Amino acid sequence: MAEFVHLHVHSQYSLLDGAIRFEKLFELMRTLGMSSCAITDHGSMFGVAEFYFLAKENGVKPIIGCEMYLAPKSRHEQRKIKGEENAYHLVLIAMNNTGYKNLIKLATVAQFEGFYYVPRIDKDVLREYNEGLLCLSACLKGEIPYLILRDDESGLKRALEEYLSIFGNRFFLEIQDNGLEEQKKVNETIIRLSKYYNIPIVATNDCHYLRREEAKSHDILVCIQTGKKISDKDRLSFKTDQFYFKSSEEMERAFLEQREAIRNTLIIAEMCDVQIDSGTYHFPDFKISSSMSLEEYFEDLCIKGFEKRIPDIQKNHGVLTEELILKYRERL
Repeated sequence: MAEFVHLHVHSQYSLLDGAIRFEKLFELMRTLGMSSCAITDHGSMFGVAEFYFLAKENGVKPIIGCEMYLAPKSRHEQRKIKGEENAYHLVLIAMNNTGYKNLIKLATVAQFEGFYYVPRIDKDVLREYNEGLLCLSACLKGEIPYLILRDDESGLKRALEEYLSIFGNRFFLEIQDNGLEEQKKVNETIIRLSKYYNIPIVATNDCHYLRREEAKSHDILVCIQTGKKISDKDRLSFKTDQFYFKSSEEMERAFLEQREAIRNTLIIAEMCDVQIDSGTYHFPDFKISSSMSLEEYFEDLCIKGFEKRIPDIQKNHGVLTEELILKYRERL
């Protein structure tokens, strides 16, 4: 049995960015002897149901997550600020059904309240809906790595303390081995911060495709996303071929000196247990006055709704006679 769990994985539902298809993923997992895996698509949960039920069919424990986009300040602030990112990345993983519901809520808030180029949440809404969620500090686009690369020590201290105040012992610092020089600097600092603040580290690989040889195909996919050509010099590129679904052995070799980062993937996997019920209808629970039956309440809402619309009907269609009003009521 594999001694590592991938907790940062982008499927085809990270649109024009992830290139991992579930059937092929579970095939590869069988080959690698892996029994658990997370889904953490960018800013959406479109693929969760498909991933969950296919994982169950294939004997894989599904871990439900999302790599959220985090606004640098308020999600309601929709303008670019010079020298700041439009959105940081932040990985959230559901520990249980409460966490799953909060993940859904956060994804919804991001789309309806925080959308600015990408669907964004902020720390205010995180404080409100963090129960049942684990938090990972994400890739180089995360707030913590971003501040490390800018040598912003005061900002880094402030950000770490904010995450700890929100998540407590449910906050983990991510380290990755993707061949990027910036990542090496980030890893060194994160290991130091982990010891100083007593925050556990966890190894991930930010998987965007399954096999190393698919890196070129993935590069073409990113070109389609950004409207660029392969020959363009100044374009978004992952720069290495290391963002694939690595084996446990590869991950262990990469982090020989940080074995706890490998062990923590197993601990996190054990902490997570989301159960999605597919055989039951889930209807809203309407709170009604004790003096009314559900049928009476529904009828009352219809009549009030009709009365509210009478002025609009008169405005758009002329005079509304009492006779017509009675006919409308009868139809209701």
